[in-house]
Amino acid sequence: MHKILQPEGWPPPRGYSNGMAASGRFVFVSGQVGWNAKGVIVSDDLVAQIRQALENVAAVLAVGGARPEHITTLTWYFTDKAEYLARSKEIGVAYRAVMGKHFPAMTAVEVSGLVELGAKVEIQSIAVVPV
Repeated sequence: MHKILQPEGWPPPRGYSNGMAASGRFVFVSGQVGWNAKGVIVSDDLVAQIRQALENVAAVLAVGGARPEHITTLTWYFTDKAEYLARSKEIGVAYRAVMGKHFPAMTAVEVSGLVELGAKVEIQSIAVVPV
């Protein structure tokens, strides 16, 4: 079971939660970029890469017996903060298409580059599957 942690009097967060409490079996996923099952980046488009990276997160979770609603935290690494902010509505649509209306604790960080050539985003997650 997951519980959102929201300090009293704080404004509601937009598109994420400030904290999550959970108990169960952990599933860790890292290094998910916008590539397909053959290891090829699907597009130069940021939103397409995000959707694919999220689909990859969901696929790895499934192998571990978890689903997107079990995610307690997501960390996003972007190569272009300005593009991320400019396309946030489109990113939200892609996010909800894969993750639904589950909004775990999230952090977004701009980085100077990613290891995978052509990647614009990399996502890692921690999920807790109730036992």
